[in-house]
Amino acid sequence: MYAVIKTGGKQQKVKAGDVIEVEKIVHDGETMTFHPILVVDDDGKTHVGAEAAKAVVTAKPLGEKKGEKIKIFKYRPKSGYAKRGGHRQLLTMLEISEVKLGAAPKRATKAKAEVPDETPADVAAEASADAETPAE
Repeated sequence: MYAVIKTGGKQQKVKAGDVIEVEKIVHDGETMTFHPILVVDDDGKTHVGAEAAKAVVTAKPLGEKKGEKIKIFKYRPKSGYAKRGGHRQLLTMLEISEVKLGAAPKRATKAKAEVPDETPADVAAEASADAETPAE
């Protein structure tokens, strides 16, 4: 089974056991979960939308490193302007531990107040009993 997750502004196709590099993520704990999942394939069947929202990708961070150096050179002809620069992106290494298509997280619901079932005969009997008692 594989899934397409979105992290760091990019989409990545992942499956259990993959090690991927994503832009630096500050994380707490030993595992991370990714939502939303854009596409999940389960034995040849593709799930999208509401079905894919139930899926969860769990990953374990392995560490951080720097990416390749990108060289930047700005040049304007006939003006004597030349500028050099560079950039190295910080990356987080993630090992995908599992991709599962589970149930959606349950939401808390308000408990309804229990109202005893009353029949019309019970209501009529109470009304007649109240009418027969004199008021003080």
